[in-house]
Amino acid sequence: MNPGTASLPTADVRTLHVAGMTCASCVAHVERALMKVEGVQAASVNLATETATVTAPASVPLAALVEAVAKAGYEVRRDSLELDIEGMSCAACVGRVEKVLQRVPGVLTANVNLAARRAHVEIAGEVPTAALLAAVKKAGFGATPAAEVAEGAREAEAAVEEAALRRAVWIAVVLTLPVFVLEMGAHLIPGMHEWVMASIGHRESWLLQFVLTSAVMFGPGLRFFRKGVPALLRGAPDMNALVAVGTAAAWAYSVVALFAPGLLPEGTVNVYFEAAAVIITLILIGRLLEARARGRTSDAIRRLMRIQPRTARVRRGDAVVEMPIGEVAVGDVVEVRPGEKVAVDGELVEGASFVDESMITGEPVPVEKGVGATVVGGTLNTRGAFAFRATRVGADTVLAQIIRMVEAAQGAKLPIQALVDKVTMVFVPVVMGVAALTFLVWLLLGAAALPADTPVLSFALVCAVAVLIVACPCAMGLATPTSIMVATGRAAQMGVLFRKGDALQLLRDAEVVAMDKTGTLTVGRPELTDLVAAEGFARAEVLALVAAVERRSEHPIAEAIVAAARAEGLALAEAEGFAADAGHGVRATVAGRRVEVGADRLMRRLGLDVGVFADTAARLGDEGKSPLYAAIDGRLAAIIAVADPLKPTSVAAVQALHAMGLKVAMITGDNERTAHAIARQAGIDEVIAEVLPDGKVAALQRLAAGAAGRRRVAFVGDGINDAPALAEADVGIAIGTGTDVAIESADVVLMSGDLMGVPRAIALSRATMRNIRQNLFWAFAYNSALIPLAAGAFYPAFGALLSPVFAAAAMSMSSVFVLGNALRLRRFGAGAVPVAA
Repeated sequence: MNPGTASLPTADVRTLHVAGMTCASCVAHVERALMKVEGVQAASVNLATETATVTAPASVPLAALVEAVAKAGYEVRRDSLELDIEGMSCAACVGRVEKVLQRVPGVLTANVNLAARRAHVEIAGEVPTAALLAAVKKAGFGATPAAEVAEGAREAEAAVEEAALRRAVWIAVVLTLPVFVLEMGAHLIPGMHEWVMASIGHRESWLLQFVLTSAVMFGPGLRFFRKGVPALLRGAPDMNALVAVGTAAAWAYSVVALFAPGLLPEGTVNVYFEAAAVIITLILIGRLLEARARGRTSDAIRRLMRIQPRTARVRRGDAVVEMPIGEVAVGDVVEVRPGEKVAVDGELVEGASFVDESMITGEPVPVEKGVGATVVGGTLNTRGAFAFRATRVGADTVLAQIIRMVEAAQGAKLPIQALVDKVTMVFVPVVMGVAALTFLVWLLLGAAALPADTPVLSFALVCAVAVLIVACPCAMGLATPTSIMVATGRAAQMGVLFRKGDALQLLRDAEVVAMDKTGTLTVGRPELTDLVAAEGFARAEVLALVAAVERRSEHPIAEAIVAAARAEGLALAEAEGFAADAGHGVRATVAGRRVEVGADRLMRRLGLDVGVFADTAARLGDEGKSPLYAAIDGRLAAIIAVADPLKPTSVAAVQALHAMGLKVAMITGDNERTAHAIARQAGIDEVIAEVLPDGKVAALQRLAAGAAGRRRVAFVGDGINDAPALAEADVGIAIGTGTDVAIESADVVLMSGDLMGVPRAIALSRATMRNIRQNLFWAFAYNSALIPLAAGAFYPAFGALLSPVFAAAAMSMSSVFVLGNALRLRRFGAGAVPVAA
């Protein structure tokens, strides 16, 4: 029940756009559903504007209202917005931006990708973009709607950032090197200390280090203070705050030791200028390497964007005009010469050629194109010249859709990221607490554990600074998104599109791969598979005569026979006196010869014995093919079979799936005999035949209910009737040559009809998750394991201690390792797919 009016908390008014309402009864249903949500004070639905106005406290989550409407049988319309985020450096920044965006009224979800520096925001109702931008700005970051930022501008901005980092690194190195030599050289190089004392002097050396380190701190290192100090004051510390606090502590202690040594206990007057300078320099070097590597993670998207040509040659009256691709309209006729790229999607109206579609489908062999064939923008014309009529332009082209799919998948968060996000939100405050505790413990109890000549205060400071620096969480925020970005980009190059990023993780766990038969395992159209001529007849002669008769028929079997004859270059004579006998066959006279084609019962009616082909007929029956017979001039001439054959790669794909330890099933509406015959040829484990289109979902549920518990099932299909099964499966994989409805229902799309894309997608999924686990180890376990060493926990027993300088190097290298490891996925290829022995 909703709370009484006497104690109503402050309420917000939210507006939702509701789809699916048709009458006053629908309005009542939606209002009742919303009023049942705990905390809702009022709900008013307007049928004309299809809106619901809800009054409820901010504590009532928007997701609860959306779910209530969905349970009532209606849908709240959602919109999405992409924002480019500036100023993020670590996982804590990601969590902060997500949190402030999710607090904006009307926001359902907000996912932030550190590697792409982008936020994907899902909203319900009216949410001003300005409110989102203001929320991000208040959190200390910059934001711009992604639609307003051209890709060229992003690249230019990244180049400017990298150049600025490179300049900062060189300045920091030049200033830090003398500090390092002056302080550490005295310990590492024999005679160096005496030379410094004699030629420069002790205090003068410290003064020089102070000047140079201050230049590093407040020159190249100022960026850490500009971001870190405000974050610290907001109570949301990030990596910049850790670096700022750590280096400032070392610098401030050294300044006191230099200018007011009387304030420090006796024996603790030491300077750590070199630690502050080297930490900043090493972290800047790490950021430069990180920026370069991060740029390479988006290479796949940039390559896709460069595929499309900038101009097109369009017919205008009797002339051909070269114009920018953005001006090409649907219906324009575009000319393409050999070696040129196809500008937009279209249909050939003149000429013929072979087109290289590898950049879209991943298939290396050029595809033959003739009049009526479709071409895709961005593909390469290799030989002849042709003209085509534009059917899709701009954002509607296949290439534009591919880019959108890849960008959406790259911005997605895998289920594994949820745990990472929870940890990183508390990681930085915990580290700062551990650093403070380290300082206090050593300060209060260190005297008993340290040698008499070791200053306790200095030692405590060194340990606290090392803890702050080594535990910076920048690698944690990069561990998952960088792998996703590289993997989805590489998949797109191989003709595999992940429409939903979480499919990358779910596909790894698949135990059963179920496939539709027609159009998925098989070619999807009848083809002539067998023609065995009787003694005294030549195969080509029989095929030419039979095709001449069948050319008069509209039956799909007839079309397959005619297509086979034409493919073999046979001349087809005119058939006269054509007649069709339902259930038996057809007959006609071709070049004076009487030709009859049909089932065995037609041959028996003609008085012909088909027993001579008994063995062949039995074999064809075992293969699920129904034999036909041809008689010429009253003599039995041949046995013929037309069937929907397996695709050339189907058997290899099933073998590869078996080699990966997966069970393969086939779900089809065909009869048991044909289905089992196809299954035997392909090597499929389980067959579910004679399934009506609406029964595929139930068949998938049966496959998922394994004896040892629920199994994850991936389903591969291509048709409209496969859409419900694609949506029901844990991962739906659509053949890109199939229907738009099937593709929209799928999580993964294979751009070509090659079934080898399925084991490739699964192998890439496994490689990606393995890569992510490695990254998370280096981001979490590696840095966390060094915290006790940095805190000096092993010093009393083993004398082992992590210097702040080495802590900075270790922290920077963990980020570089994570990025470098993710980039290894760019080398993923066909060789990574196991092949059955």
